[in-house]
Parts: sequence; C-alpha cells; structure tokens
Amino acid sequence: MASEPFSRENDASAQINPAHLKELEKQGKITGDTVTKVYDTVKKVVMLKKKIDIIDDSEFISLCCEIDFLKKCHSPNIITYYGAVLEDNSISIFMEFCEGGSLDKIYKHVRRRQGRIGEPVLGKIGESVLKGLIYLYSQHIFHRDIQPSKIVVTRRGEIKICDFGYSGDIPSYITTNSNLCTSYYVAPERIQGQKYKVSADVWSLGLTLMEVAQNEFPYPYSPTVSPFELVVYIVNSLPPVLKDEYDWSSEFRDFLKISLNISLEKDGEKRPTPKQILDHPFIWRSASREIPMHRWIKEVWEWDD
Repeated sequence: MASEPFSRENDASAQINPAHLKELEKQGKITGDTVTKVYDTVKKVVMLKKKIDIIDDSEFISLCCEIDFLKKCHSPNIITYYGAVLEDNSISIFMEFCEGGSLDKIYKHVRRRQGRIGEPVLGKIGESVLKGLIYLYSQHIFHRDIQPSKIVVTRRGEIKICDFGYSGDIPSYITTNSNLCTSYYVAPERIQGQKYKVSADVWSLGLTLMEVAQNEFPYPYSPTVSPFELVVYIVNSLPPVLKDEYDWSSEFRDFLKISLNISLEKDGEKRPTPKQILDHPFIWRSASREIPMHRWIKEVWEWDD
C-alpha cells in the first residue's frame, strides 16, 4: 500500500511527501520506536522522523490522538509538528529536530565531564516548561508525562516540551482516576489511582528540575529495585530533598525549598498550578535575564559553530 500523508488541516506547508525526504542519520530507538534524522529536499528543513509500528487498533487510536494534540500546538515552548505518514503497519510522525537533545542526555553528558548545569540555565528550563504547560492548558490539554527525556533543547538553546503519547483533554481527565502512565515521574495521586488535576504536571516538573540539578534521579534507584517497589516507595516516602543543597546559592536554595518543595507536595489539592508557580521570584527573575542559552548548549556539546 502506498504511503498516505496526513497533517494539519488546510495547511499545505505541513504536507509530507516521502519522495522528497532524504535520510541523514539513524538516531536509534526511543521506547521501541525507530527515530531518524531526515531532510526535506523541497522545504529545505531538517526533521526528526519517529516511526511507530502499529500493534492494534487501540494503539492506532492513541497515535492519532497524539498527532491531533501536536496539530493543535503552536507555541515556542512546544516542539513543532510537520506532519505524519500512514503506511501499511506503521505511522511516521515528523517533528522539529532539536539538535541539543533531551535533558536526560544533556545532564548525563555534563555529569561525565564532572560538571553540572548551573542555576541560570535551570531557571530558563523551568520558565520555558511552565510556559509550555500553561499554553497546553489554554488549549485544554495537559501533558501527564513530564520528565527529562520529554524536554528537548534546540541548537539555539530553546527549551521545548515533546512526546504527547500520554496527553489528555482536561475536561475528560481532570477528575479521572485512570492510571494510564506508569512513569516514575507521575504524581503520587496518579500512582494511587486517585483523582488528579493539572497540578499533577507540576509534581513531574519539580522532580525533573531536581534530577537535572543534582545529576541523578532524586529517589534511590538500583537495577535490583523493581518498578513496582519504586512506585510504592515514592507513594509512601517523603518528597525527596536536594543533595549538596548548600553548594548552591542562597537564592536557588530558597527557590528549591519554596518552589520545588511546594511543587513536590503530595496532596494534589495543595499543589500550585503552573501559572501560580510561574510567579515564584526565581522564575520571573529568570525571565528578566538574558541568558545565552545558545552558548550554553554549544559548550555542552563542544560544537565548533
């Protein structure tokens, strides 16, 4: 069967023609999906192609939902969607190629060089993700799976949210007790199958920022610990505390104690929304500063230009 493109309605620029694509580089597999860097020879744009094998009808519906979410999103803090191609037993989704990679790869690379990501950059990451979440909520969507691997950086140093496989429509999910995601980053109320709100994404962001700051997952983890044991530990233990806290400036320590401890509040009813936590002094101070994020990501990967 021939490839069948489908993309943004009434947007000819979003159409994907497989005949115009040139494969540049295999990026490996992400959660089982084949990821390839491709170049559109007509549009003159580099894209990331994520090819997903369709196992059954429910997975196909889920993928269509993800594509529908991506089509709705037009924000500098959300990865750009270019289109998708339906083939015999797979869907290929074409998205913006973010050369800086995901936060998990970045901080692990920095850790190998015996460094860590500084406070100004952490502030910009927090600011950008919160603005992205606020935009999603304005479109009646919340992400539900924020973690370092779902936050990417462009060559220009822009921070963007990606991967909407677990996203949900707010009216449908705001009082649901479904537990669709088994990620270690989900809020405790979701792990327990309780009702949850948009503030559940704030827990995930708090955990993510803490992990990036200290170069490791905040909860104790080892290969001998089963996923079930870890999520039980997350539910039953106190929120994690930043290691080497006093190595950071008093300003950043205050942000972590006030902002992250609040965002890691286990009671979803008490946890602030992204819009509320965006008003924290550390975040709005970050917004008022010119941080050369393009220079930072260039130094991380030691690019020549």
